[in-house]
Amino acid sequence: MESVVWIFTLILALQCGGALGGNNVTDMENGMAYMHRYGYVGMVRADNDITMMDSDQTRQAILMFQRFANLNMTGEMDEATMEMMSRPRCGVPDMNGTNSLARRRRYALLGSRWTIQDITYRITGYTQKLPQDDVDNDIKAAFDLWSENSNLKFTKVDPSDNAAHITMFFAAGDHGDQDPFDGSAGVLAHALPPIARGETHFDDDETWTVRTFSGINLLQVAAHEFGHALGLGHSDVEEALMAPFYAGYKENLQLHADDIRGIQILYGMPQIDRPVLPAAVPQVTTLPRPPPVTPTVRAATKPPATGSATQRPTTPTAAPASDAGQGPGNCDGRVDAITQSAGGKTYAFRGEYFWELTTTGVAPGYPKKISGTWTGLPGYLNGALYRREDGKTYFFKGSLYWRFSGLVADAGYPKPIREGFTGVPDNIDAAFQWSGNGKIYFTKGNKYYRYDWETGMNSALYPQSLARWTGLPSDRVDAAFQWINGKTYFFKGPKCWLFNDFMMQVDAFYPQYTSTAWFGCKGGQTGRADWTKGQPIIVLLFLIIFQMSVMLLA
Repeated sequence: MESVVWIFTLILALQCGGALGGNNVTDMENGMAYMHRYGYVGMVRADNDITMMDSDQTRQAILMFQRFANLNMTGEMDEATMEMMSRPRCGVPDMNGTNSLARRRRYALLGSRWTIQDITYRITGYTQKLPQDDVDNDIKAAFDLWSENSNLKFTKVDPSDNAAHITMFFAAGDHGDQDPFDGSAGVLAHALPPIARGETHFDDDETWTVRTFSGINLLQVAAHEFGHALGLGHSDVEEALMAPFYAGYKENLQLHADDIRGIQILYGMPQIDRPVLPAAVPQVTTLPRPPPVTPTVRAATKPPATGSATQRPTTPTAAPASDAGQGPGNCDGRVDAITQSAGGKTYAFRGEYFWELTTTGVAPGYPKKISGTWTGLPGYLNGALYRREDGKTYFFKGSLYWRFSGLVADAGYPKPIREGFTGVPDNIDAAFQWSGNGKIYFTKGNKYYRYDWETGMNSALYPQSLARWTGLPSDRVDAAFQWINGKTYFFKGPKCWLFNDFMMQVDAFYPQYTSTAWFGCKGGQTGRADWTKGQPIIVLLFLIIFQMSVMLLA
């Protein structure tokens, strides 16, 4: 009953309070609404249903916020917690579906990036509280912080240039994106990720200032929001620019080491311009990375075969010579299996070949033959799974599975799936550890199975319909995995889907083309497939409320 009361008070608070009225958190009701808005509280998938939070889950959500905000972790809505919730901040959610108390976030990745280095921006609406030149200068300085620490360049274009990559403006209250600002000293600004073209809005009800400790410093807020527009999420490092809370004016603002690690994971280190040598002296230049060889490809099929599995690297084998150019092309986008491995590397498998994927695309020298690196592992896999708890990687094919420590096969494998994963069927389609609850899941056809490492699979509850994962292909998926940003991605054919754990459905900006989003192939700045503008957070919150209301009335 307690959880039901909290749900109704939450609905009332959101309906009456809009955007939380300047983050004025004074009691549990406001605090719960705040935690919903910023991703700490969502719906929780139980064994057989989608349920609302109980008191223990509420405490866990408070603990998550306290840890993220570097507060004393009491699990109570105490004065220090409410004071932190009342501080001016960015309007982008903190958790974005990554809800583990055990994992420190440091820098976080939002799940998309620009596939170009020269990014243009335009300002279509200025504030009247600052001279236009001051706004232009601080916006440029904010972008410079990121370009000085990455392989990116930013150019301002005319406000009428609709081809600009990033659009920004100042506005107050309801400004057309269904995520209205809340007046002064609450949400200062918000920005969309690259998949939504990084659009950035500043609340014009704020007292924007430059080079002074009074008011809200434009440079600091703009630099933070542009981090989101480039693909970074919020960091729990208190001193980082990408921390969500406004920290006040800082003279000589610089990126924190945590911010630099995040942006360089996405875009690499800044390139050093070489001086132009005299004409009489032969010039030495850095050879560009060769474009991927793309022969005619056919989709890999999964003929009946044996099995697979993996684990943390202990003594990696030497990397074999590259098979690049001999196997399938990089830009088909179809995968049989995909997994993260110990050390954070991501591997995609198709047919007899595999690729190492980085945040910028395919690592040099790939694809390679599976048999040349993963000794004893067959091609045409059904699925792959990296288990964070033991650092092992598991591969599945037919009725068998293999277990690897890094690139080294563990002794005694392969083994029958029925022995190592009781209740899980042979010939699976995908295997993954879901970021929503840390459990292991398998899919086959239009069904999914949840596997508990201690108790096995509950055959009374599973399998269940894949259609319960709202927005995913309901007939089958080819592969799935949890990436380094703690989020779960699904693959089918040439497309991929990001599952939003907070909303319990596919993210609004998906599907994308796998070839562009993961393999770094050309075909658009962000690789969006069938893109339409997604609904901002307020609309998404009302969808949650509607779903909750239906369950309460059922």
